[in-house]
Amino acid sequence: QVHLVESGGGLAQPGGSLKLSCAASGFIFSDYAMSWARHIPGKGLVPVAGILADGSDVWYADNMKGRFTISRDNGKNTLYLQIDRLNVMDTALYYCAKARDGANWLNPHEYETWGQGTQVTVSS
Repeated sequence: QVHLVESGGGLAQPGGSLKLSCAASGFIFSDYAMSWARHIPGKGLVPVAGILADGSDVWYADNMKGRFTISRDNGKNTLYLQIDRLNVMDTALYYCAKARDGANWLNPHEYETWGQGTQVTVSS
């Protein structure tokens, strides 16, 4: 059974940084593209970034480029999201997601979330 556990969120000040982690189990992590998405009340689930199974390529949503860095460590079955220069608009519940079988990894809508998410709150 797929199990994704997000962590690393919390309260941060504008201009600061956070590094989110997602521990994966229940499937062969290195076989699947992974992504991050965030849920903002009133806006739903918004894609943030994705990464190929071997980590050799990534995509970012148009308005996420520059401050977000997705990475993975297949040896640790862990996905990461570095967020720099935080602003209040980054306040959201962040989820990691696994690509569906046979998915086009470049399509942000072909991922499924399995965890509870980690809350990021940016406030001064």
